[in-house]
Amino acid sequence: MNDEIETKPRESETGKPADDTAAANMALAQGEAAQTSAIPPEELSRLTDDIIGALKSVYDPEIPADIYELGLIYKVDIDDSRDVDIEMTLTAPGCPVAGEMPIWVENAVASVEGVGQVKVELVFDPPWTPERMSEEAQVAVGWF
Repeated sequence: MNDEIETKPRESETGKPADDTAAANMALAQGEAAQTSAIPPEELSRLTDDIIGALKSVYDPEIPADIYELGLIYKVDIDDSRDVDIEMTLTAPGCPVAGEMPIWVENAVASVEGVGQVKVELVFDPPWTPERMSEEAQVAVGWF
């Protein structure tokens, strides 16, 4: 289910993308060439792949699958300064690691070469459901 990071352009007060990188991220997520970004397309692609790898290194301690394959990552936005904003959720609002998991995600993504500051925001809308899991995660939890 999570073949690529879903990106959403940051918006300015006018409701338009705040910078060219946001548009480039959206283009990258849609498989299009990113022409307007201050980050070259090859670099943006490498950052995206490396960020996905970092996200896959963080596991939910109660489920034997990583948070990316579980579908807990809702949005990743890389700006022109290579700062990364992440929106993620938890399998349940009362998750015992709710205070710790965003820090794990921040630390994992911050370790990616070329990444600036990382901000992780916990969101619960839409709520997580098992349908968000990739086939890999479903196999890991024994659903196949």
